[in-house]
Amino acid sequence: MYTVKQLSDLAGVSVRTLHYYDSIGVLAPSQVGTNSYRYYDEAALLRLQQILFYREIGLELTQIKEILDSPTFDLRRALQSHRAVLETKIGRLQNLVSTVDETLSYLEGKTKMSKKRLFERFSEEKEQDYTRLARLEHGPKYVDESVNRWKGYSKEQQDAIFADAGQIYADMVDALEAGTSAQSAEVQTILERWHENLRNFYEPTLEILRGLGELYNTHPGFMANFQNLHPDLPSYLQEGITAYVDDLEHAEIVRLLAEDEQKRTSGQA
Repeated sequence: MYTVKQLSDLAGVSVRTLHYYDSIGVLAPSQVGTNSYRYYDEAALLRLQQILFYREIGLELTQIKEILDSPTFDLRRALQSHRAVLETKIGRLQNLVSTVDETLSYLEGKTKMSKKRLFERFSEEKEQDYTRLARLEHGPKYVDESVNRWKGYSKEQQDAIFADAGQIYADMVDALEAGTSAQSAEVQTILERWHENLRNFYEPTLEILRGLGELYNTHPGFMANFQNLHPDLPSYLQEGITAYVDDLEHAEIVRLLAEDEQKRTSGQA
């Protein structure tokens, strides 16, 4: 049996997280002592492992609880599935290592490499991981919508979508290096393309667009990738996206006020 502190150290999660898992019923202690201490047995350890695996691929805790509590859940089959996912990730990470090596070679002046090339090997999974960070805050329907849309594309369409995204970020770097304001009409036009590209995955709300701008400049994964293109790109993107969303929000308010005025005048006629 393991105490909550021992399990925390073993699994690399905080005691607070384990208490939270208990409170929502996703991981209850195997036994609670007379001193109110929580104790976890091997079955609980295996369940926590599954929770962490499913969290790694982006599922919400409510979804994980439903899967693990299902009478048809098969631990052996789940582990085989996780292994296949991890093998796929290893392959994608190896591709990313190659991209990093090529980028270092480019920065050292040993090879030539276009900005678009810097994004070529950022996989479908990585893009979905990033956008999921914003979408999970607004409900699972965005995740479901994204998955369904993506499955409907051919391999050629998927490649074209990611190539377009890479070109968008390359154009942002060009604007940044040219000293163009992130709030300029030129950059805002690029961000219109960015917005349209996101629609290939899901229909983002203004709140989600603004949240992505913040993630680009705060999330370590985003920042590292964008800083490979230019050290100032994360903050440049956030500034530009904030202005872009502000304009969309203003236009929406104007439209709603016009509708209200039209209804008011129609009622008076």
